[in-house]
Amino acid sequence: MKKGKDYIIFPLDVATLDAAKKYIGLLADSVGLFKVGLELFIRGGPEIIDFIHSQTTARVFLDLKLHDIPATVGRAMARIADLGVAFATVHVGETRRMLEAAVEGSGGKVGILGVTVLTSVTAKDLESAGYRQALFNDLPQMVLQRAQRAYQAGCAGVICSGLEARQIKVRLGKDFLAVTPGIRPAWTLTAKEDQQRIATPARAITAGADYLVIGRPIRDAEDPRQAAIRIAEEIEDAL
Repeated sequence: MKKGKDYIIFPLDVATLDAAKKYIGLLADSVGLFKVGLELFIRGGPEIIDFIHSQTTARVFLDLKLHDIPATVGRAMARIADLGVAFATVHVGETRRMLEAAVEGSGGKVGILGVTVLTSVTAKDLESAGYRQALFNDLPQMVLQRAQRAYQAGCAGVICSGLEARQIKVRLGKDFLAVTPGIRPAWTLTAKEDQQRIATPARAITAGADYLVIGRPIRDAEDPRQAAIRIAEEIEDAL
């Protein structure tokens, strides 16, 4: 049975290997996965993934958000699969073929997560990008539509906000993973947020989220380890 900490994905959104290693040391026993994104992977490459594997029992979520022609995405995912990571991301873009290529390239070694709509995106952003009104006026429906495409392509799950997790579980089943960024414990919420579709850990878990990406509330805390422990306790209360 998963413990509260196992639901927590901590994003290593830092610029240097030294900074990443500091947080890995602090949080190795307090989170379930470390997320390695574009900034850190460009700086450290596979070395940081090897470090996490050698120093902790936590798993790795490689968040590169691949988006290219199907052949390129398939080959890139095959290289990612060799790194031993648990999850990797690909945008739910224009075609299902790209998603299918990612799944095929993974060889069943890594769970493919489709990025539906970034949690920083608003209806106004989509309107200015040229989306039709039926979509930008109903973001949850757009997320669900893209989640359906990822499901049909064989992805393990999707990245979605905690506000959409319940619908995804109802439509696509409990085994289709919902990984939710934009998580803010109630005790950290402020008026200044660039994430627009946020949820508390308790709300996201109650809605059916399988993993929570929680960065700032832990990273910016006076004691990051204690913040992670406090969030894990909140998750266990919700469970």
